[in-house]
Amino acid sequence: MRKQIEISNEVAAELAGSGDSVLRALEGHVECGLYLRGNIMTLDGEPEAVEAAAVVVGELVSLIEQGHKIAPGTIAAVTAALDQHASPAEILEDVVWRHRSKQIAPKTVNQKRYADSIRRNTVTFGIGPAGTGKTFLAVALAAAALDRGDVNRIILTRPAVEAGERLGFLPGDLMAKIDPYLRPLFDALHDMLETEKVASFIERGQIEVAPLAFMRGRTLNDSFIILDEAQNTTPEQMKMILTRLGFNSKMVVTGDVTQIDLPKQDASGLVVVADILDGIDGIEFVRFGGEDVVRHRLVQRIVEAYAEHAESQTPELRPADSNRRRA
Repeated sequence: MRKQIEISNEVAAELAGSGDSVLRALEGHVECGLYLRGNIMTLDGEPEAVEAAAVVVGELVSLIEQGHKIAPGTIAAVTAALDQHASPAEILEDVVWRHRSKQIAPKTVNQKRYADSIRRNTVTFGIGPAGTGKTFLAVALAAAALDRGDVNRIILTRPAVEAGERLGFLPGDLMAKIDPYLRPLFDALHDMLETEKVASFIERGQIEVAPLAFMRGRTLNDSFIILDEAQNTTPEQMKMILTRLGFNSKMVVTGDVTQIDLPKQDASGLVVVADILDGIDGIEFVRFGGEDVVRHRLVQRIVEAYAEHAESQTPELRPADSNRRRA
């Protein structure tokens, strides 16, 4: 079956992208031949594949006509949304942070649910593999809340758990030793704000980045709190940080239960917390999967390969089972 779709010259230029990068990305997400000549898009292949591709192209054309810039990553967002019977425009139009030319919006259905949950609830747990945007989106929403004046400060924290290294053997004073553990949080901030502005916020105490141990004994009012790498908290530490929550504050807890670096005999606070807090109003759990990975496409394949490998192991060696034994 061959189908031709006529589009405007402006839409054709946007769909081609720089060096045909968008077209190449689109070819990787449809199961038919795809050719753009001038302002005519030709789809060639099995009828079902051609019709499915035509829907994707139609959504992309609609997004471009609404003013969206199309990048290779947009294709994955559109196809994933359509697979889950969701509106791609509704997801991609939900800009959670805008700073100069920088715009941050969800790219998958679960990311949209996550952003909505953070806005709606006092405490949101984002649980899933690396690259699903758990921390990045949370920091973007925190920056937006601070910018609007909804909160007076952002607090970013994570447990300084050793993963193959010993803190005592790292050079420098205490802050120098813990800096590698906090660096991903600084990276997310610097992706959204100029370095000078981040430094100014930190100096004025409007942004605080500190190890989890520094939270003990505090009450955090008027704050947007993000606990990252929560799989490396003990149940006692998880209870401690959750009970730091003060008035007019919001908390986001992120982690990946397949990457626990605690000693084998220790339970993970992130593993047991769902059973403890399930059903409490104002608390919601959002779970991400490999389909939500928004880094390089190879990262998604790596996550899927590790998941398949884990499933093929004997029961006593499977990570999920070992986590349950710890709990």
